[in-house]
Amino acid sequence: MERTALAPRVDRRTVAALISRLRSANGQADPRPVYAKLLALGPVVPAPWGGYLANSYEACDEVLRRSRQWLTPDTAWRNRQENAAERWNNPSSVEWSRSLPGLNPPEHTQQRSVPAGYFGRTALEALQEPIERITERLLDRLEEELAHGEADFATLVSERLPVSVIGHWLGLPPEDYDELIVLTHDQALPQELVPTKSQLAQADRSAIRLVEYIADVVRARREQPGDDAVSDWLRMWDSIEPDREQADRNVHHLAKFVVMAALETTSSVLSTVIWLLDQNPEQRAWLRAHPQDVPSAVEECLRYDAPVHVHGRIAAEDTELAGVPVARGEMVHVMIGAAHHDPAQYPDPGTFDIHRGGSHLAFGGGIHYCLGAPLARMEAAVLVRAVLRRFPTLRVTAPPTWVSPRAAFRYLASLPVAVR
Repeated sequence: MERTALAPRVDRRTVAALISRLRSANGQADPRPVYAKLLALGPVVPAPWGGYLANSYEACDEVLRRSRQWLTPDTAWRNRQENAAERWNNPSSVEWSRSLPGLNPPEHTQQRSVPAGYFGRTALEALQEPIERITERLLDRLEEELAHGEADFATLVSERLPVSVIGHWLGLPPEDYDELIVLTHDQALPQELVPTKSQLAQADRSAIRLVEYIADVVRARREQPGDDAVSDWLRMWDSIEPDREQADRNVHHLAKFVVMAALETTSSVLSTVIWLLDQNPEQRAWLRAHPQDVPSAVEECLRYDAPVHVHGRIAAEDTELAGVPVARGEMVHVMIGAAHHDPAQYPDPGTFDIHRGGSHLAFGGGIHYCLGAPLARMEAAVLVRAVLRRFPTLRVTAPPTWVSPRAAFRYLASLPVAVR
């Protein structure tokens, strides 16, 4: 495709410097200045390593929701990246491409249609009581720690709630939760904009271990079915897939995806919403008096600081994005964090406003819209209501610690709190 686009006018070294800042500890603590500079460069700019960054809300929305011209980087695409085989064909990346986010139609259509009902209203209603019960138990533990002074909300509550809910749903033993938290955080590393060799090696080790763990779970449920989601998925796949081994593989990929997606992203949302409400005490006070508005606060948290700031998409055909030609097979990094702070879409985007309303891209869009979005929203709403009720004077005592180098998946490692 002939290159007569606007994008080459942007110096790739300028973009590289901004991405470097974004991945740093300071950039993770507050990425908004970086996003403002990226937006000022243009809606679509060249990525230093090839492909493009989509910065504006309109461009990101076009890729994720309004156009069918974009594919996820599946196994076939990864196999063609001979010059970056270490980046795209390492074990952890390959495993990611076998899960729902890494599939394109028709494989994605089949894999997603079968379990969709298990993420619907009926399933969520069944999980409401366990989520509330688990939340109260975790807050009991937090209260015990706060009696002695400061406590870490992230490790005591935010990390434990998602794994406890998923563990309850899939029938996993609580003694495995600590390991699962580590393994799932590592699985996000290959999806980073610029993963380091050490990050990829760490992700590979965890990917192999997680595959072994989920295989053992599926094998155990095959031998002795129970009253859990994995057993239900096996029965469901057995009814439509005559090949028993293929049915087991389908359940394996689904269970692994659920564990990875639910733990990594939801834990970030849970800590972030507590942090943002602490930084906006008037809005926190409003929610204490108007708990019915908690879901709106969760949505603004997802807009202000989504758990995933970058998605990768591939052009299915030669096309244009915001006037920039993109060739078939080229990658566009959808910069959700920048899009959510685009003043063309959100007035005063740097202000956290629980009454803002409107839509966001935190859960993606189109055929890859996050299946677990309703569950994440429910967990966050239940937690916020419980914290406001039980700890009216809870305050964050120091800025949270964000793990770096990262840019795509936000990882809030610590959130010190105390009761004043």
